[in-house]
Amino acid sequence: MPSVAPKASIAGLAARKPALPEPTLPDAASAGRIVRLHLNEGALGPSPRAMEAMRSVAERMDRYPGVDASGLARALGRKHGIDPERVLLGCGSDELIQFLCLAYVEPGEEVIHTQYGFLLFPMAARIAGGVPVSAPDDGFTASVDAILERVTPRTKLVFLANPNNPTGTCLPAGEVRRLREGLPDRVLLVVDAAYAEYVQRDDYTAGIELVEATDNTVMLRTFSKAFGMAGLRLGWAYCPQPVADTLYSVRPPYGVNAPSLAAGLAAVEDRAFQDATVAHNARWMPWLQERFRALGLEPLPTAANFMMLRFPAEPGRNADAVRPFLAGRGILVREMAGYGAPEYIRLSVGREDENRLVVDAVRDFLNGANA
Repeated sequence: MPSVAPKASIAGLAARKPALPEPTLPDAASAGRIVRLHLNEGALGPSPRAMEAMRSVAERMDRYPGVDASGLARALGRKHGIDPERVLLGCGSDELIQFLCLAYVEPGEEVIHTQYGFLLFPMAARIAGGVPVSAPDDGFTASVDAILERVTPRTKLVFLANPNNPTGTCLPAGEVRRLREGLPDRVLLVVDAAYAEYVQRDDYTAGIELVEATDNTVMLRTFSKAFGMAGLRLGWAYCPQPVADTLYSVRPPYGVNAPSLAAGLAAVEDRAFQDATVAHNARWMPWLQERFRALGLEPLPTAANFMMLRFPAEPGRNADAVRPFLAGRGILVREMAGYGAPEYIRLSVGREDENRLVVDAVRDFLNGANA
């Protein structure tokens, strides 16, 4: 036993150490190319304007970043028609999720998340001393009724990822409104819209109008996905003013670094690159799903830049077997056993050649080829 024990709420919490498969065959390793389809990163990478903006601040790395004076919150305000004073920037939306739990969840209070929701939701609740409560999904889609049924007098916060990671499924705007209306006023609803840019549905909301209409709803967004800036760790929240003030009181003063701020501002202003990213996903996601269905596989419907793909149950043809096979060709995909769906893998849309490579590799796997 260690001399100093961690607090009881995080006892047994698994360390978040990446355990990513590595290519196993010499030809994959020697080629020097890894196709990363396992972390939902943006297929086209970052905007060239964002990369240039990041390079432009290199000579000022001796100065603390002027987070509030960076212009990024104002640019987000212009883009989305929202009040920049209620925009809070963070080191990825992951940090903002943790801030929300630390700021609002008392020890023993409950935090509801969905069955197949983002794993950080229950982790952040436990770190804060809260009690995570899982609401069963309807298939692989969040169930508003199941969430509402699990509300108790100790419920303090509800997390809803929409579109959801890892399933890619999405609730329509009416269901999100029904959830907010069905929750007690004392419960904070956090809508994590990390993949909102990819949604091509008319009945979708990222949550902005709920933040505007209530004092107990928060919307989270990120630059890690459609903006292709996962390595810079930049996210933001849009909050009611009292929530923004509370989060400002608990966040570090310099939580966002200067290169991230500069790149984020340039990325927001590069509308042409944003349009190209969304168009790329809108073209290649249906293509991938059609090709996988033709191979006899079952992709889940998705509104994001990734999908869950079901494999047969028999040994040698299942999800456990396909992952090392693909890794042997330098293609990384995500296992889903940790989410309770071991028969699936999750993979994201890549560049054109990467999409063709993964389809060909899966075809070879199902046909019994060696890696």
